[in-house]
This record gives sequence, structure tokens and C-alpha cells, in this order.
Amino acid sequence: MSEAHKILIVDDETQIVRVLRHVLSAPQYSTRTATEGESALAIFREWSPDLLITDLQMPKLGGMELCKRIREISGIPIIVLSVRNDEETIVEALDAGADDYITKPFGSGELLARVRSALRRRPEREDNALEIGDFRIDIEAHRAKVCGVEVRLTPKEFELLVCLVRNHDRVLTHTVLLQKIWGNYYTEQPEALRVLVGSLRKKIEPNPSAPHYLLTEPWIGYRFLPSP
Repeated sequence: MSEAHKILIVDDETQIVRVLRHVLSAPQYSTRTATEGESALAIFREWSPDLLITDLQMPKLGGMELCKRIREISGIPIIVLSVRNDEETIVEALDAGADDYITKPFGSGELLARVRSALRRRPEREDNALEIGDFRIDIEAHRAKVCGVEVRLTPKEFELLVCLVRNHDRVLTHTVLLQKIWGNYYTEQPEALRVLVGSLRKKIEPNPSAPHYLLTEPWIGYRFLPSP
């Protein structure tokens, strides 16, 4: 039997913690809890979890700062749970390092699906060959195949595709993608990203007007699914 995935739950609401531990009580999950960010960091260093689930509003060190601190030392998936559902907060959390964002109240089925998706995502690595789902990429040779068929990409299209594949199943905000592809000076030029996404879709999607690989997260960014 494979080793259970270790999930660290951070929330100062006792009832929410109880619900999360119940939902994640399956044999493939092992959970520990913290009520705020400082104690969560201590548990993280000692226990090395595979996934972090955190609230935003907590005493002492809050969830936003916790995401930033974890991102300085680890690439593990982070899921934010919060009652706040405004676009500004969601974007801020994702820019801080969260991989996904779920609004309270939430359904147990949705949470489990998001957890499974997050755990499938490996931390970004500088592999020369990437193979996942329908995609095969040789970085050194600058070659990409979709369903076994080679697609010819411009340097920026190729760079975007590599970034998306390495972060598959994760929501990437406009700001994060602009920084990765063009650098910090281009974070206020979203039109360039929209044009690049459109051109990449024309080359990798069977139907660019109804994409099933490169999905838009309205007002936030994009999510890449390597298989339909």
C-alpha cells in the first residue's frame, strides 16, 4: 500500500477543522492541524506535508503571508479556503503562491476533487523532457507534440506552453504568467498575454474557440489541463 499523503490544515475555526479532518479521513490522507500561520510553519518544517490547506483570516500570521513564507522554501500545492469571494482577494492569494482557491461554504466532493488535482501537480522542475497527458515536450530541442503530432511554436509560445505544463492543474494568474514569460516590467500589459494565449490555442487545441487544454479562469488567469 502506498504511503498516505500528508495534508496540513490551517484554520482558527474549530468547526471547519473538524469538517476538513472528517472529509479527509480516507486512508490515503494523513492530516495535522494548526490554528495560525506561525504554528503551521513549525509543523511544516518538522512534518514536511505534501499539501497545505489554509484559511486567510487568522490571528498572528494570516494565510496570505503564510502562502508567501511557504513559497520561499517549498513548491508544495497550496489550497486557500475563505469566506471572501471577491476577485481582488482571490487574485492576491494566487499571486502570493496559492494553487487554488475555494470559497466557504464548500461541498466535500468539490474539496476532494481539488485536493486530488493539487496532489497530481508536481513542484516545478527543470526537466529537459516533459511528458504528461497528451503532451510531449523536448526543451533542449525546442520541440512539442500534442497527441503524437508535432506542433511548430514560436519561442514565446513554446515558453508559455512549458510554463503551463510544469504547472498543470494549477490556476496561474495574469501577473504570474506575465512575470514568467516577459519579466517584472510587463505585469501591467495583459493584452500581450491574451494575444499569446490565443495564438497558442490555435496550435494545440482541436477547437480554439472551445478549448479543453488551456482554460480561462475569468478575471484571474488560466488553468492548463494536459488531458481533456
